[in-house]
Parts: sequence; C-alpha cells; structure tokens
Amino acid sequence: MTETAPKDEEAADEPARRRILADLTPLRTSPDYRRLWFGNTVSWIGQGMTALAVSLQVYDITGSAFSVGLIGFCSFVPLVVFGLYGGAVADTLDRRKLGLASAAGSFVLSLVLVAAAVAGVEQVGLLYAVVALQAACFAINSPARSSMIARLLPAEQLPAANALSSITSTTGTLIGPMLGGLLVGWWGYRAAYTVDAVTFTASLYAMWRLPSMLPDRPVAQNGEDGPGRASVADGLRFLGARPNLRMTFLTDLCAMVLAHPRALFPVVAVAWYGGDARTTGLLVAAPALGALLGGVFSGWLGRIRRHGLAVLLAVASWGTAIALFGLTRQLWLGLLFLALAGCADTTSMVFRNTMLQAAVPDEMRGRLQGVFIVVVAGGPRLGDFLAGSVSDLASPGVAVTGGGIACVLAVSLLGLRWRGFARYDAKDPRP
Repeated sequence: MTETAPKDEEAADEPARRRILADLTPLRTSPDYRRLWFGNTVSWIGQGMTALAVSLQVYDITGSAFSVGLIGFCSFVPLVVFGLYGGAVADTLDRRKLGLASAAGSFVLSLVLVAAAVAGVEQVGLLYAVVALQAACFAINSPARSSMIARLLPAEQLPAANALSSITSTTGTLIGPMLGGLLVGWWGYRAAYTVDAVTFTASLYAMWRLPSMLPDRPVAQNGEDGPGRASVADGLRFLGARPNLRMTFLTDLCAMVLAHPRALFPVVAVAWYGGDARTTGLLVAAPALGALLGGVFSGWLGRIRRHGLAVLLAVASWGTAIALFGLTRQLWLGLLFLALAGCADTTSMVFRNTMLQAAVPDEMRGRLQGVFIVVVAGGPRLGDFLAGSVSDLASPGVAVTGGGIACVLAVSLLGLRWRGFARYDAKDPRP
C-alpha cells in the first residue's frame, strides 16, 4: 500500500497540472506535430529579429519614420491578396509540398538579406521588395500549415495545440525583436539576417518530414481544374452559409476594429503617464506578455465544450479590460489591464481556431484559414485607423474606453442575434 500511494498521488496530480499549465499532449503523442511546432517556434523568433532589423535599417538609410511605416503597407497588401489565394491553393494541392515550397521561398529571401548586408547594399527598395515577398510566402504557408493540424491530431487535442501555437507567436513577438536589437547593436544587420536564415532550416526540416497532405476532395471543383477565383468564391459562399464559423470572424473583428488602442500608445504614454519611449514599449509588450501567460496557463481550456460561449465571454473580457485601461491613469494598473486583455485574446484565439479546424470539412480548411489571415491582417489596421480618428475628434480616453464599451455591446448583440453560437458544442461541431 505504501509503495503504490506515491504513484496514485502522482496520477491524481496530473489532471491538476493540466488544468493549470499548457497541455503538452500534442507534443508527446505526435512526432510530426512536435517537429512542426518546434520549427515554427524557432522561425517565428527569427522573423521577429528580421522585422526589427529591417525597420532599423530602413530608418538608418532614410532617417524617415514615414519610410519605416511603409514597411507595414508592403506586408499588408500581400497578406490580404495571397492569404485568400493561398487558402485556395492549400485546398487543391499537397499541403506538405505547398508548405515546403513557401518555407523554402522565405529561406531564400532571408539569404538575399544576408547577401545584401554582406555586400554593403543599402537600397530601401530592395528591403521593401523582400518584405513584400516574405509576406506573400507567409500568406501561402500559413493556410497550408494550419490545415495540417487537424490531420495530425485528434479533435480533442486541438485546443491544446492552438494554445501551444499562441505560445509560439507571442514568444516570437516578445523575444525576436529583443534578440534582433542586441544582434544589430553588437554585430550589425548581417548577424540578425544570418540567424534568421539559419532558423528557417528548422521549419524546412519539419515540413520535409511530414507525410503527404492531399485534401480529401479532388482538385477540380465546379468544372474547374485549379485554385482560381471560383475556388475562393466557393470558400466565401461556404462561410456565408455557416453562422457558427461566420461568428468566429465577426467576434474577432469586434475586438480588433472597435477596441484596438495600439496606435494610441505613444500618445497615451506621454499624456496619461508622463512617460517616454520606454513607457510606450511597456504598453506594447503588456498585451503580448498577457497572451503568452494565457498560453502557458492554458491547461484548463481543454475541458471546455461550449466553445462559442467561451469566445463570446473572451471577447467581452477583452473589451472590458480595454475600457478599464482607458479609465486608469496609473501605469502599473494600465499594464495589468492590457495584460488581462492579451490573456483574453489568447482564449478567444484558441477556441476560434479550434472551431475552424474541427467544424470545417478538410476540402475547405485552407480557404477558411486564408480568410482568417485576411481578418487577422486587416482588423488591427482598421482598428488603428478608427482609434486614431476618434482620438483626434474627441480624446484618447474616449477612443480607448468608448472602443472597449463598443466591443462589449457589439459582441453581446451578435450573441443575441445568433444564439446558436453560444450553444456550440465541441462534441458535436457544427459550422
């Protein structure tokens, strides 16, 4: 009895640990997923380094903040255009080959940056072109990679896998720029670009080891032989007729368009907290840190079955935290509310992604993931524009607090209009 008690106690503690920390079951059970997750995590850090290095180099060459801002425009357009097209391609071709080809394209572009830095070429146009092409490669790669997850793991492990993905993205967002700044400061731009190129080999290796991932249905649809406009239109029509899937996008737009105060952080840092650029950096980092903690302590998410209701509550929590951030004038309290908003965003993302993977037939997953990229890319930029406009017309406080309240009201109205979304059950996923 005394010999088995410790084992029994350890077994009893395992569910408790899973309720607190991220569930690592997908990493333990699927070698393919484990390699894919590790390769993606490493490459995200490298991409974060390159993103900062390119911004620093553009400013070093031009001395213009406007020129730095154009980097975002150069990436935004390819993300929108190739996001939709890449999703259609992912529903017609072998997703493994598509992911491998697009990852190889990103790798080659990283080598171009290395070669230009070594040769001393300082052309802003070249940097803009590389950024645009990298965004296109990402927009093609992401739907293919996301569509693979539901084929590599059972449905009950999808929430855990999406929580692990959130850790990947937030780690890259936090650590990548910091490492990039250190490398540029110590050894120059070529060091950051070289490390980024090396990290891409992990993603390439993970893609190489995957099995073939052909979509379930034949290539031709509606009499067409390829992923043309009809394929994209079919995906949009499919989304329009599925209220639960449509709600995953509408609720995210409530948060990202109505309550996205990122553009106001430089103004808020000075006007509310009497700070400077370092204060702005803290405001930018707080939601990412909250999102990272939300992923690390996500073990309890796997026990939730009402995914639609969880999304509604998470988006409402985001809006509430943003509204409270707009009311406080103490920095530590403001950072706390931003971190809580980031944590709520992770919860929403986990369940929205899980619904897109579990409730969508395999032949449509790529196109729906393509729409997801467009929403993720476009929503925050519309939010930046709206927050800046309201701030100029009224005040930053009205823009932030009013946006948070508008988010809560909008998601509540959506929940009342499509009540079936709150009843969505992970055991019986219906689009």
